[in-house]
Amino acid sequence: MQFKLSVVTLALATLAAATPTSPPASSCDTGSLQCCNSVQDANSPSIATLLGLLGVVIGSVTGQVGVTCSPISVIGVGGNSCTAQPVCCTDNSFNGVIALGCSPINLGL
Repeated sequence: MQFKLSVVTLALATLAAATPTSPPASSCDTGSLQCCNSVQDANSPSIATLLGLLGVVIGSVTGQVGVTCSPISVIGVGGNSCTAQPVCCTDNSFNGVIALGCSPINLGL
């Protein structure tokens, strides 16, 4: 019984150590902080269709695409919390419909 507990504990510790973490919000120096309802790869079928409708050439998109995004202006001030996916995006010129070049960030750091 103790052996099984040790193996489970070791497996959980290994998983926790191997889990990648997102960079802190302070590292967003290439674009703007956004809170997006969804963040997906530009090549996913639904995103590719949306990009096509907006006239965006998929080959020119680097990073991920945020969908239905709103800006995060000041971290930690009431009303600006992000309950979806906080990201740092390089291009948000589509009025929040999509944001291009997004990378996940960690608002807790």
